[in-house]
Amino acid sequence: MKAVIQRVQNASVKVNGETVGKCGKGFLVLLCVMQGDTEEDINVLSAKISKLRIFEDENGKINKSITDVSGEMLIISQFTLAADCRHGNRPDFLQAAPPQTANEYYEKFVQEIINCGIHAEKGIFGEHMDVSLINDGPFTVLLDTNDLKKKK
Repeated sequence: MKAVIQRVQNASVKVNGETVGKCGKGFLVLLCVMQGDTEEDINVLSAKISKLRIFEDENGKINKSITDVSGEMLIISQFTLAADCRHGNRPDFLQAAPPQTANEYYEKFVQEIINCGIHAEKGIFGEHMDVSLINDGPFTVLLDTNDLKKKK
């Protein structure tokens, strides 16, 4: 599973001109379910993101998590994070999970975030979405469960 986490002041997603999800201060998460991902990947990634300390404390140090600041999340499924651009100029997305599996794991991921006590909204899987955000920092983090599961 791959994720791009952007710290935002706010974010929203529209489908056909209608807002279907939004968040205030918190994270915009772009999530890609990859071939071979399991429920362990959902658990590892949701735990890491919910505890990721990328908000400033009272001393200006990056030391607080999204729960520490009562932040929210907007979670968008984005298979294009699986892009393989090694050959030619047109990326392939063969490493992305099939749509049925990707949607199932996406929904489970969103539920895990909610189970962590974080208000989370989402886009609509498989739809063309217009995503707007005010990036805070900017502060952007890339996570891949293949890296997170490796022992140090």
